[in-house]
Amino acid sequence: MLGVLRIVLGLYFLWAFLDKTFGLGFSTPAERAWVEGGSPTTGYLSGVEGPFADFFHGMAGAAWADWLFMAGLLGIGLALVLGVGMRVAAVSGAALLLFMYLASLPLETNPVLDDHLTMALTIVALAMIGAGDVLGLGRAWKRVPLVRRHAWLV
Repeated sequence: MLGVLRIVLGLYFLWAFLDKTFGLGFSTPAERAWVEGGSPTTGYLSGVEGPFADFFHGMAGAAWADWLFMAGLLGIGLALVLGVGMRVAAVSGAALLLFMYLASLPLETNPVLDDHLTMALTIVALAMIGAGDVLGLGRAWKRVPLVRRHAWLV
């Protein structure tokens, strides 16, 4: 079950990457696709209304924010689906989700918790218990010489 949970979370990130890149018509219409010159951060970050609105509005649509966000979605998604680089995926995925949590404040349905926090904690837990080894390439990844020399790549 751990492997399935890890893969499902990875597909969540990969889907967001694909939809924002190609405008598949779900969250992102075709005319606002990244490949069509649209910004993957503008819509979400421009709509932030909470205590961190100025911070997020300042980065909305910036090229560096778009590239960092999209690289994060792709990298985190691939790492989780494949079960490799789980530590890096856990740290970067939790950071991305915590920023999204801050952008969601104040929360509408719960004064403290939302899905971003739940997913962040889940990704960290999956990395801590070695879920990349279950239905993934984690064991093989750990034998790669570069990964053996740099444990943070596990």
